[in-house]
Amino acid sequence: MNQPNKTAVTSVSVAEFIAGVSSVGRRDEAEILLTIFSRASGQPAVMWGPSIVGFGSSHYRYATGREGDTATIGFSPRKAKISLYTARNFREFPELLERLGKHELAVGCLYVNKLADVDLAVLEELLTRSYEVARVDYDARTEGR
Repeated sequence: MNQPNKTAVTSVSVAEFIAGVSSVGRRDEAEILLTIFSRASGQPAVMWGPSIVGFGSSHYRYATGREGDTATIGFSPRKAKISLYTARNFREFPELLERLGKHELAVGCLYVNKLADVDLAVLEELLTRSYEVARVDYDARTEGR
């Protein structure tokens, strides 16, 4: 039996969420990321759960049978680090990760301490390519439904 995805689209305003980020520095970084992610995806920003600003939607299905929808790309301006998300895996782009700057990787997530630590042009290219690959993969899977 499939459990509902805990992180789903909400009706919360992205502008209100960003305005509510407690640190002025993180709030400014969130505004910059909003612009970069919007350009990379060509999609409007929507809130996924209480703290993820997402762009586009991708369906996933694990070998276990669990499936659901997630933001194709997204970010969360967390207190300790900025979390960047993709429906794919950032490790698919090693040449970009090598040029990105200071970051940490986890499964489907990339963490940066602050935007000044990374090359924003490389970040945008990484997000654009990740979005494109996820969309092609999503379109291919949905055609076979």
